[in-house]
Amino acid sequence: MSHITPEAFVLGMSALGAGLAMIAMAGVGIGIGFNAGKTVEGTARQPEAQGTLLKLMLVGVALTETAGIFALIISIILMYANPFIGSLS
Repeated sequence: MSHITPEAFVLGMSALGAGLAMIAMAGVGIGIGFNAGKTVEGTARQPEAQGTLLKLMLVGVALTETAGIFALIISIILMYANPFIGSLS
């Protein structure tokens, strides 16, 4: 039976966590696509509201993209500046 060092275990779990955090980007893409689709649909139904709908869409896209940026930052921290390695010994 092979022995896994604590450092290897923490690095492996950190890589897994970084990968799971990047799955959040799929949700961000779906959310932005849904937002843009509904904005186009609203503009097609009521063309005079295009300016208002565009502003609301851009706010929604910015809020949605923030979640993706947070997930990216967490992944980068886990992969390159791992805070858990220093707490092993």
